[in-house]
Amino acid sequence: MSGAIEAPQVLLAHHLKALKLPTFLREYAKVAAECAKERADHPKFLLRLAELELLDRERRLVERRIHAAHFPAVKSLDSFDFTAIPSLNKMLVLDLARCEYINAHDNIIALGNSGTGKTGSPDDLFKTAR
Repeated sequence: MSGAIEAPQVLLAHHLKALKLPTFLREYAKVAAECAKERADHPKFLLRLAELELLDRERRLVERRIHAAHFPAVKSLDSFDFTAIPSLNKMLVLDLARCEYINAHDNIIALGNSGTGKTGSPDDLFKTAR
């Protein structure tokens, strides 16, 4: 009997790999169990899997683009030392991290002396904007 159960799982894994749906393959059993507990119907099950797949693809796309951009180092605003540059307006930088300037079609210009975070801050904002 166990061979009869394994055959569909093996075929499903093969088909999901062929269709290039790695998140479906990795998550379908867990999502199926959650949906069974919640008595969710098949469309909800498929919707959850599709949402997970899309989110994962977007995440991987951003990672590939960041890698292709050849940023000097992987940094984030969490690790940025605002105390090292007291003249840098921390509240302004954190406000820019909310990315509202994108929808407003505004530009950001970073001016300052050497070593004042002109490269690091925009890199962090770019990564936040994804």
